[in-house]
Formats: sequence, C-alpha cells, structure tokens
Amino acid sequence: MVIAAHPDDETMGFGGVLARYASEGVETSLVVATRGDRGKYRGHAMDSPEHPGRERLAQLREQELRRACAVLGIRDLSILDYDDQQLDTSDVRPAIATIVRHIRRVRPHVVLTFAPDGSYGHPDHIAISQWATAAIVAAADAQFAHAGTDQLGAAHTVQKLYFIAWDEETWAAYRAVFKKLVSMVDGVERQATAWPAWTLTTTIDTRAWASTVRDALACHQSQMAPLQALKPKEFDALLTTQSFYRAFSLVNGGRHRESDLFEGFETDRLSHTERKHR
Repeated sequence: MVIAAHPDDETMGFGGVLARYASEGVETSLVVATRGDRGKYRGHAMDSPEHPGRERLAQLREQELRRACAVLGIRDLSILDYDDQQLDTSDVRPAIATIVRHIRRVRPHVVLTFAPDGSYGHPDHIAISQWATAAIVAAADAQFAHAGTDQLGAAHTVQKLYFIAWDEETWAAYRAVFKKLVSMVDGVERQATAWPAWTLTTTIDTRAWASTVRDALACHQSQMAPLQALKPKEFDALLTTQSFYRAFSLVNGGRHRESDLFEGFETDRLSHTERKHR
C-alpha cells in the first residue's frame, strides 16, 4: 500500500515499485489524500486565464490518476477527498481513523509513504507521512476507535514501513526537469535535501518497468508536460531504480541494503501469496 498526498505522487514517487510488484502478482493499493485541485494546470497558476479552475482541475486530475493506476496495475484506489494544500490544517484524529479503516480493509504487509521532511518540505507531504505512520500504529491496536467514524474493521499489523529516500543523483535528475524545488512555508524557504547514500536501506531495480512508469507519467498531462524533455541519463536516474529508508520492520533489520521490499518475510514461513501481498 502506498499512502500519498496528491495525484501523480504515486507515479513520481513510487511508480517503479508499484509497476514491478504488480507485474509479479502483488496486490497493490493506493490511498490518496487529495485531488490536487489547487495545483497548476500545464504550468499555469490558478489565477491565470488558462487554468480551468479548482473544480474542473480536480475532475481532470482524478481522471488522470485513475488512468495512471490502470497503467501501473494498482488494484485498489481510495481518494480521501481532503482539500489540496490544506492537510496540515485538517483534524488529525478523523484523518488517521480513515486511513486505519483502509489499512484494516486492505491488510497490506508493506506500506510506503513520504519521509518526515516531505521530500522538499511540502506541508501536505509531511502531513501524510505523519498520518500514515500514526495510522499504522493505530491499525494494530484492537482498542483503537474514533467517535463518529464507521466501523474500522479488525486490527491489522503492518510488517514494514518505508519512506521515500532520494540520493543526490536522483534529485539532480528531478531538478533538471522541475528546476529548484521549494516550498515557502511561514516565510521560510524549504527545499529538497538529498539523503546520504549510506542511509538508504533499500534499492529496488525497476529498470524493466521504466517504460510502464513513463506511460503512467504521460497520464498526468495537466502536471507532467516537462517530463517529455527528459534526457536519457536523467530518465534513467529517475525511473530505473527506486530507493527507500526502512522506517521499521518486524521481519528483518541490519545495515545490509535490501533489493526487495519483501526481504525477511521468508524467515517467517509465509506462503508465496502472503509474501507478495502489499
């Protein structure tokens, strides 16, 4: 299960692993907090005449998201319908309860989300990282409930949690397309900071699925036009490997770098189907 903030996060941040594991028979799922309705449209700001407006952009981005999910082989999509760029001002308790319900419904072994810094300080990315992490803890607690929330389902323990962790090479490729990535928050400029190579716990080879990811990116036409100008070297750096930080694991540990998100499950004698449920 990937837990993300906006349409296109699933492809830019996790597309390679979603495509790879789906092709191997893994049941993949996606929870997206918003429809991205406050974003730009083909590079045009909301106040420009070329922008279709929030309502229409939300419709377009949901359509793009559903097409991208089909390309990536995502079996289950849930859109939480929170206001774009407002996650950090939303009530945390019902948000966590909602994600708990989806975790307990889907019952994934592995969850992926943004790192606590939100990649480049984006408040929505930071909020969804916190919500996802808290929801994993709450989902395992049979006593967890939230007033006014529908039945949350039986408790479920996620076995592994991963954060996106991009090194300098990946960020250089990303900057080549999107230039300097910054978030202005409370008058302070936040920008992307690469993870030192030694901190990466997991590097997944997604080279064979790079063309699938590129097809999924092409679905997000309202946001991804700059990607058409990617040079081959930049394309390789973005799409042929994906790296993560293993935030916690109940099945393995140590400084050995993983090459499979399901590393360690074999020792628990899970069946092949169980090991490949994600």
